[in-house]
Amino acid sequence: MIGFTAATLTSGGFIPQTVKALKTKHTKDLSLPMLVLLNVGFVLWLVYGLSRKDTVLIFANIVSSVSGIILLAAKIKYG
Repeated sequence: MIGFTAATLTSGGFIPQTVKALKTKHTKDLSLPMLVLLNVGFVLWLVYGLSRKDTVLIFANIVSSVSGIILLAAKIKYG
Protein backbone atom coordinates (compact mmCIF):
# COMPACT_ATOMS: atom_id res chain seq x y z
CA MET A 1 0.00 0.00 0.00
CA ILE A 2 2.88 2.37 0.75
CA GLY A 3 4.43 1.69 -2.66
CA PHE A 4 1.14 2.29 -4.44
CA THR A 5 0.59 5.56 -2.55
CA ALA A 6 4.14 6.72 -3.28
CA ALA A 7 3.76 5.79 -6.95
CA THR A 8 0.47 7.68 -7.18
CA LEU A 9 1.93 10.82 -5.64
CA THR A 10 5.18 10.88 -7.60
CA SER A 11 3.56 9.95 -10.91
CA GLY A 12 0.69 12.34 -10.35
CA GLY A 13 3.16 15.13 -9.70
CA PHE A 14 3.56 15.64 -13.44
CA ILE A 15 -0.14 16.09 -14.08
CA PRO A 16 -0.48 19.69 -12.76
CA GLN A 17 2.56 20.79 -14.80
CA THR A 18 1.19 19.07 -17.89
CA VAL A 19 -2.23 20.69 -17.49
CA LYS A 20 -0.63 24.10 -16.90
CA ALA A 21 1.59 23.77 -19.98
CA LEU A 22 -1.38 22.82 -22.15
CA LYS A 23 -3.54 25.67 -20.81
CA THR A 24 -0.92 28.43 -20.96
CA LYS A 25 1.11 27.08 -23.91
CA HIS A 26 4.15 28.26 -21.92
CA THR A 27 6.99 25.75 -21.71
CA LYS A 28 10.01 28.03 -21.93
CA ASP A 29 11.18 27.17 -18.42
CA LEU A 30 11.04 23.40 -19.00
CA SER A 31 14.30 21.77 -20.00
CA LEU A 32 14.04 19.66 -23.17
CA PRO A 33 16.96 17.37 -22.23
CA MET A 34 15.39 16.77 -18.80
CA LEU A 35 12.04 15.85 -20.37
CA VAL A 36 13.71 13.48 -22.83
CA LEU A 37 15.76 11.77 -20.10
CA LEU A 38 12.76 11.44 -17.79
CA ASN A 39 10.61 9.94 -20.54
CA VAL A 40 13.27 7.40 -21.47
CA GLY A 41 13.52 6.52 -17.79
CA PHE A 42 9.73 6.17 -17.44
CA VAL A 43 9.57 3.84 -20.43
CA LEU A 44 12.46 1.74 -19.15
CA TRP A 45 10.85 1.47 -15.70
CA LEU A 46 7.61 0.46 -17.41
CA VAL A 47 9.39 -2.27 -19.37
CA TYR A 48 11.06 -3.44 -16.15
CA GLY A 49 7.72 -3.46 -14.32
CA LEU A 50 6.12 -5.45 -17.13
CA SER A 51 8.96 -7.97 -17.09
CA ARG A 52 8.52 -8.44 -13.34
CA LYS A 53 4.72 -8.28 -13.51
CA ASP A 54 4.87 -5.59 -10.81
CA THR A 55 1.51 -3.81 -10.74
CA VAL A 56 2.79 -0.77 -8.84
CA LEU A 57 5.68 -0.18 -11.26
CA ILE A 58 3.41 -0.69 -14.25
CA PHE A 59 0.72 1.68 -12.94
CA ALA A 60 3.16 4.38 -11.88
CA ASN A 61 5.08 4.37 -15.12
CA ILE A 62 2.05 4.29 -17.37
CA VAL A 63 0.79 7.43 -15.63
CA SER A 64 4.25 9.02 -15.72
CA SER A 65 4.87 8.05 -19.34
CA VAL A 66 1.57 9.42 -20.60
CA SER A 67 1.95 12.69 -18.70
CA GLY A 68 5.63 12.96 -19.59
CA ILE A 69 5.04 12.36 -23.30
CA ILE A 70 2.26 14.96 -23.37
CA LEU A 71 4.54 17.44 -21.59
CA LEU A 72 7.41 16.67 -23.98
CA ALA A 73 5.10 17.15 -26.96
CA ALA A 74 3.92 20.49 -25.51
CA LYS A 75 7.53 21.56 -25.06
CA ILE A 76 8.34 20.70 -28.66
CA LYS A 77 5.19 22.38 -29.98
CA TYR A 78 5.20 25.52 -27.81
CA GLY A 79 8.86 25.77 -26.78
